[in-house]
Amino acid sequence: MPRPLVSVVIPNYNYGNSIGLCVDAALQQTYTPLEVIVVDDHSTDDSLETARSRDVTVLQTPRNSGVAVARNTGAAAARGEILFFVDSDVALRPDAVEKAVEELLAHPEYGAVCGIYEDEPLIRDSVVEECRVLQAYCWRMDSLGTVSFLFSSLTAIPRRVFTEIGPFNPRLRQTEEVDYGERMSEHYQIRVTPHVLGRHDDDDKLLPLMRKLFRRARLRVPLFARRRRFAKGFETASRSMGAVAALGAVATLPLALLGPWWLAVPAALAGLSVAGDLPMYRYVRGRRGWRFLTVFTTVAFATNVAISAGIAVGSVHWLVSGRFRRLYESPRPAAGERTWKAPEQRPGMTA
Repeated sequence: MPRPLVSVVIPNYNYGNSIGLCVDAALQQTYTPLEVIVVDDHSTDDSLETARSRDVTVLQTPRNSGVAVARNTGAAAARGEILFFVDSDVALRPDAVEKAVEELLAHPEYGAVCGIYEDEPLIRDSVVEECRVLQAYCWRMDSLGTVSFLFSSLTAIPRRVFTEIGPFNPRLRQTEEVDYGERMSEHYQIRVTPHVLGRHDDDDKLLPLMRKLFRRARLRVPLFARRRRFAKGFETASRSMGAVAALGAVATLPLALLGPWWLAVPAALAGLSVAGDLPMYRYVRGRRGWRFLTVFTTVAFATNVAISAGIAVGSVHWLVSGRFRRLYESPRPAAGERTWKAPEQRPGMTA
């Protein structure tokens, strides 16, 4: 029986530092048959030229539209029976596609097989990035098994499932993977496996990382409110408690003005924040030692503050904005159009 063709779809917007590593890793997969499609979302750096210098299909969206539209464009052009989505800041291990296909063929009940990032960064830029990569690794290891969200940066989906569930919501420039996972998990299992691996070039500066996490947490609030439960995976009650405790520690710091003993309140809340994710800190200590753990704890604390602050602001936004509450509702089709479709391939879209 012939093996199914796999289409690796790589959305890209200004990832000049990593797109070459990403495409090369896709081309060096042990699995065949395979095609690689890069969809550039109107980059302003040299990443488009880097992609075109490789032996892959390169498409371009009509205008900068976001990663959801880029993925949909690649899926519409793909010929494969299996779509393997990988972001342009991720380099797959050589056997990643092969492992994903094995799981999908063995389990037709799976709607998607998601991989995880390794605990080493793709490009080592800063200690902040090293901390963030370790944090992401631990969170994803905690999510092994069935989840209700999608790691769309490293995931394989059978074409028949993608056709049934429909495209990524083109209105969402962020959190589109959360929306897609909720839609898919109503019909299929989404599995996270440690056998499909890739290295990620994560954020290397703390403030941009905090802004990103704040923004994503805020945008998740309408989905949290609608489902009224934690997602299956790393959104655990204890981890959420830890994030809230971190924000509480910052909020209660002014109590120190009443006297030094009042510092016990933010200190206790900071300790509660660590306790909410204690296995992660143990792993980091064993992996990198006590000195690195001190830095890691500081970065993890800051990310917890950003996440819980985003949820707090998003909750207020949800209360006052009907439009925000409807963020994850299905987009209304244009007049005369039944469903949203990816843009057709036109001359000039291929390299």
